[in-house]
Amino acid sequence: MNHEEQALDRVYAARSPQELERAYADWAADYDRDTIALGYSLPFVISGWVGRHVGLGAGPMLDAGCGTGLSGPFLKALGYDDLVGLDYSRQMLDLAGQRNAYRELRQAELGTTLPWPDDHFAAFLSSGVFTAGHAPASSFDELVRITRPGGHAIFTVRDMLIEDGGFREKFRQLEDAKRWRAVDESEPFRAFVLAEPEVQVKAFVFEIG
Repeated sequence: MNHEEQALDRVYAARSPQELERAYADWAADYDRDTIALGYSLPFVISGWVGRHVGLGAGPMLDAGCGTGLSGPFLKALGYDDLVGLDYSRQMLDLAGQRNAYRELRQAELGTTLPWPDDHFAAFLSSGVFTAGHAPASSFDELVRITRPGGHAIFTVRDMLIEDGGFREKFRQLEDAKRWRAVDESEPFRAFVLAEPEVQVKAFVFEIG
């Protein structure tokens, strides 16, 4: 197993937010190089779904779990220039700030109360965050709260967690409460095009109610 795969396995093996924070703090300096070497595609692929569903000038957009901010420059190049980033790792946020794509970066933990008022964002996106050992399905309660009606939720979920991790049930709860409605759902696809072929995700889009 190479260095990149060892770092990835440590992240997936985290059993608490504290373990996950330490894993990312240790990995932050090498994260971009290592994940690109593995063929990590999600921060770039998510821009396609954003471009399909969110109009330019719609308003501020939250990159939830932005990490080192890999998505930011691509979204900015597409014309989305009102980006806010959120991540649990201070070290990752420091790197994201160097990309000059986000007007604001905040440290916060998904699954807890988020530091924005109701209906603040026009959309939120999240890629690679809803996976093993990471943010729980309950994160969507707050993410939906801070996204305005008519806005969009655009995110990926690791395929093995959609049912077993309670994500499908959370989707149904929010739909039943008329908090959002399903708009788009992809077929499973690989998160890493050069390694880890078993790591499959699906992309989802919901419109906030």
